[in-house]
Amino acid sequence: MEEKYEASFMHCSVLLEETIEQLRIKPNGIYADGTLGGGGHAFQVCSRLESGHYYGIDQDEDAIRAAKDRLAPFVEKVTFLRDNFCNMKSRLAEEGAGKVDGILLDLGVSSWQFDNWERGFSYRHDAPLDMRMDRRQTLTAGTIVNQYSESDLYRIIRDYGEERFAKNIAKYIAKARAKKPIETTFELNEIIRASIPAKMCRDGHPSRRTYQALRIECNRELDVLKNSLDDMIDMLKPGGRLCVITFHSLEDRIVKTIFKKNEAPCICPPDFPVCVCGRVSKGTVVTGKPIIPGEKELEENARSRSAKLRVFERGIESEKEGGDRI
Repeated sequence: MEEKYEASFMHCSVLLEETIEQLRIKPNGIYADGTLGGGGHAFQVCSRLESGHYYGIDQDEDAIRAAKDRLAPFVEKVTFLRDNFCNMKSRLAEEGAGKVDGILLDLGVSSWQFDNWERGFSYRHDAPLDMRMDRRQTLTAGTIVNQYSESDLYRIIRDYGEERFAKNIAKYIAKARAKKPIETTFELNEIIRASIPAKMCRDGHPSRRTYQALRIECNRELDVLKNSLDDMIDMLKPGGRLCVITFHSLEDRIVKTIFKKNEAPCICPPDFPVCVCGRVSKGTVVTGKPIIPGEKELEENARSRSAKLRVFERGIESEKEGGDRI
């Protein structure tokens, strides 16, 4: 039974070779993974460690269980932590880990979570409206759909789903739930389909953007990401790297912006000859342009098509409070 369970969680780790290359694994290094999943990236890192150690974090209990099975050969090199990666800094401190040589975030939903119909992430399976990555939390997609105001639904679907028909979808949801609670994915699909012009439903599934929006809101994905990256950069040793794989423009924009801010944090006016703000660069953005999957990976794993990898390398922070502008 356990073997069947483990196999069900396995999926193709996106940008696997590229990520391992960018992490530049040291045999004695300390690494942290904020989105452990089934342990695909972790397996490759751990197989390169000798005296090093790997901290695997995931808020999904099924992911932790599957990763423990997959990483069994490296049991002495891995510490498993069930938590949100926004708590990485404090959790690693509790474990006695100081600075690390590398951090990995593989954002989004795993193939297993999409394909496990009862989790409610996919519009392709009839299931309860759940979408929680951590099933200990009380907020579900069903709560959002049935209890958020129409204006809040509109804002979420517009901003997080980048859905052009957000206003109409929110309106139709409000009308439908006034008659009875919306309980399943297929119920929601029908409401969304009715709210969008028929000719627009030919361009992919009409529910795709709304489901993305609900999932992001349910799991606070963008807020968590915004509030975590600075801490992760601070956790890196000089020369350490933070590798982040994103799957949609909202995530990618956040990563790109925060990486640039840490590379060039000075807020002095451009005409100041000397920096007086005291903000010092924390490192370098390694990827001027994001790394994307190659043709072979795209052929083998269609879900990788929107993936982008960005990398930040920690520098040696100067103690100087100000200096000449470059």
